[in-house]
Amino acid sequence: MRIGTYNMISQIYGSNSTKKSTTTNSTNYASFKDEVSFSSLGKDMQIAKNALASTPDVREARVSELKAKMENGTYEVSNEDFATKLMEMFAAKTV
Repeated sequence: MRIGTYNMISQIYGSNSTKKSTTTNSTNYASFKDEVSFSSLGKDMQIAKNALASTPDVREARVSELKAKMENGTYEVSNEDFATKLMEMFAAKTV
């Protein structure tokens, strides 16, 4: 490498005048705060989630009522309702 050529290239591109900057950007990090905000939909979903968490999965009163009817032989199912539900489930599986 020829030094003379290097000097000419550095003059063209101005690389001789490169200096490292000793100044730093002093940013006050205490002035920045992280914020979290939830939309109204998010708040509604949280309320619904809390309501579902406090609700039991099984309605014991309804289950005991149906069990008593079945044991007594008084539980009746409408044939039309049964057929309708059966067809709805069949249609949902074929789609």
